[in-house]
Amino acid sequence: MGILKPTNFKRILFFVISDILCSFCSLYLAYFFRFNYNIPENFFPGLYKAFIILTILKIIFLFLFKVYFVAWRFFSLFDAKNIFKAHICTYILFTLIFIFFPDFFNPFPRSIIFIDFAISMIFIGTVRISKRIILEKNKNRLKPTLIIGANHNAQNIIKSFFNNEIDYYPVAILENSKNLVNTYFSNLKIFHMDNLENIVEKFNIKAAIVTKEYPPEFLNKIFERLKNRNVNEIKKVALFQDDNIIEDISIEDLLARKPKDLDETLIANFIKNKKVLITGAGGSIGSEIARQCYNYNAKSIVLLDNSEFNLYKISEEIPTGIKKLISVTDKAKLENVFKNFTPEIVIHAAAYKHVHLCEENIDECIENNVSGSKNVIDVSIKFNVKKLVIISTDKAVRPTSVMGASKRVVEIYAQNIPSGNTEITAVRFGNVLGSSGSVIPKFKEQILSGGPITVTHPEVTRYFMLIPEACKLVLQAAAMAKGGELFILDMGKPVKISDLAKKMAKLYHREDIEIKYTGLRKGEKLYEELLISSSELKTKYESIFIAQKTEYDFEQLKQDIEKLITSTDKKSILKKIVPEYQPYE
Repeated sequence: MGILKPTNFKRILFFVISDILCSFCSLYLAYFFRFNYNIPENFFPGLYKAFIILTILKIIFLFLFKVYFVAWRFFSLFDAKNIFKAHICTYILFTLIFIFFPDFFNPFPRSIIFIDFAISMIFIGTVRISKRIILEKNKNRLKPTLIIGANHNAQNIIKSFFNNEIDYYPVAILENSKNLVNTYFSNLKIFHMDNLENIVEKFNIKAAIVTKEYPPEFLNKIFERLKNRNVNEIKKVALFQDDNIIEDISIEDLLARKPKDLDETLIANFIKNKKVLITGAGGSIGSEIARQCYNYNAKSIVLLDNSEFNLYKISEEIPTGIKKLISVTDKAKLENVFKNFTPEIVIHAAAYKHVHLCEENIDECIENNVSGSKNVIDVSIKFNVKKLVIISTDKAVRPTSVMGASKRVVEIYAQNIPSGNTEITAVRFGNVLGSSGSVIPKFKEQILSGGPITVTHPEVTRYFMLIPEACKLVLQAAAMAKGGELFILDMGKPVKISDLAKKMAKLYHREDIEIKYTGLRKGEKLYEELLISSSELKTKYESIFIAQKTEYDFEQLKQDIEKLITSTDKKSILKKIVPEYQPYE
């Protein structure tokens, strides 16, 4: 029933009424004990006057010391101290009133002040601690919680607690804004972030909930400080959710670079009411681009993939998408799709991406990554596609792997082909967090199974970005493109994979887990690069650069690619087309 649902107002009203009753009972008992269980009639007027003044003073001071804003089931020693302080102030002020206006209370025995002080403390404190005593049998639910960030989400968390919807008991709020420090938010005091360690110790913090979207660098520092104080339950409010869902802080939150210059308007205008075709639409990048094209109101979306399962998954999310289960290596079927659906924008995300698998399957890698990409480019030009966007990779820079070299060949082909009415652009970026086959799900699985965590080398580093942000930057770069550009996304600072493994172990409270170094696999590099030279051009967006064009005679390039596809010694042809390619030996 709604009337029984707990609220702040109902809780305060209940305790005010309770304190009034406790104050009357304590004062009556004080008189009762003072007069040996028989109170003379002439002392009752003084009793009633003292009761009114003492009760008013108690309620005022209990409010001033925030006692009425404490949840019943989480009454603590800290709150008991505040009740004591409120009583001290009450009885000192009452004593001063009695000294200055003695005739108002006469007859009034002075010893009543001390007796009533003791009884009132016991009564008011006992009422508040009673529910806490009952709940002590279920101690695991008592989670004094620190709120990081004062905003609407924090307010909802506090409200959820008082409605008995969550087991996290908010006791304090941390903020960076000096204007908010030492103020109160939903009856909780706001402290500065610098005081985190002191607050954790003072309130015996067991959990923390982050309610704002903070930069990963800042969030990392908060995470480490909480962990160092043995606060292992670190949560966040899931952003962009209406119901304030509380979920675990993830490794993506701690590592992801958030681009500051996403131009949503530019992307929306680029996609809206356009016919879009996406190759590799069921993969990590392709599926996210498909979702975004759907959200940006593309006129129609053709989802093309050679994996039945992947195509099924993304088609469940985009019911209006046109599903085509074909491979980009089948040029005839590809042409048929283009002929029937006449796409205006093509985003080519189909590729084999796992370095070690490509090293062991060189023919298949070249067939899919080079021949398949060449088909997409050629067919797009033949059918006058307005814009073709090719997804590339940081592994194409000074490649040591067949996979990286194959992607570099595609970049060169895209830059040098006479494209007619088709604007062709390639976008190069590093690893995205949480993609299929990435280290994060692998590390998670290893940690949950007890370890060890396997890392190839102690010094290996990689760039990381969240998939949605990377895909939006891809679309933003594509919207800027005039044709022939090779765009490079700024991925921030590279992350040491061994540090990533240690951070994930902390997230799962398994700092003791072993990290085992297995050695670099074929084609893998210690570190990845995004630039070939320092001559890259800036754009008006700090997250997007343009690489210098690599000139290559197109007729010669066609011949060299044909040799690459048919040759039994593909690495030597790759080295001819990509001189900087240094294959793993």
